[in-house]
Order: sequence, then C-alpha cells, then structure tokens
Amino acid sequence: MAWLLVIVAGLLETGFAVCLKLSHGFTRIWPTIAFASFALGSFGLLTLALRKLDIGPAYAVWTGIGAAGTAIYGMAFLGDMVSVLKIVSISLVIAGVIGLQLSGSAH
Repeated sequence: MAWLLVIVAGLLETGFAVCLKLSHGFTRIWPTIAFASFALGSFGLLTLALRKLDIGPAYAVWTGIGAAGTAIYGMAFLGDMVSVLKIVSISLVIAGVIGLQLSGSAH
C-alpha cells in the first residue's frame, strides 16, 4: 500500500510540474490552483508513505516518476523536443525507479 501511495504521489508531482509551467509564473489562476492542489496531494501522499518506507528508495521513486512523467508529458503535449537520447534517458530513469522500488523494504 505504501508503494502505491508513492506512485500516485509521483504522478501528482508530474501534475504539479506541468501546472507550474502552465501558470506562467502564477499569473493564471486555474493552473495555479491546480498546481497547489497537485503539490499538496503529492507531498501529503509521500509523507504518508514515508511512515512505512525507507526514505532513499521512496524519495528516488517519487522524483523519478515525477521527472519521467513530466518529460513524457512535455514531449507529448507541450512541444518539447523529442530525441532518441531523451527517450533512452527516460527509459533508464524508469528502469532505475523500478529497481529502487523492488529494493525498497517496508518497516
């Protein structure tokens, strides 16, 4: 259950990163509200998960999901540059996230 919280928190991290860009420096109200909601949800779920998980693997999985998700979203929907190196690098991040999740121990 704790790992599921980390995964959802990582997806919410993607949401808050995207909304941060869309807020244009907090000048657009709805993306700013969405950013705050996603950020609070992400940090809240990570906090709950850390009651049961080691900090290193949990934090790495959270940031890895957020980073990979944000990069993928940017390429798919925001016109970010797509390259073979970027796709390979994102794949390596995802592989690292999976490896860390598998290595993490619950208390």
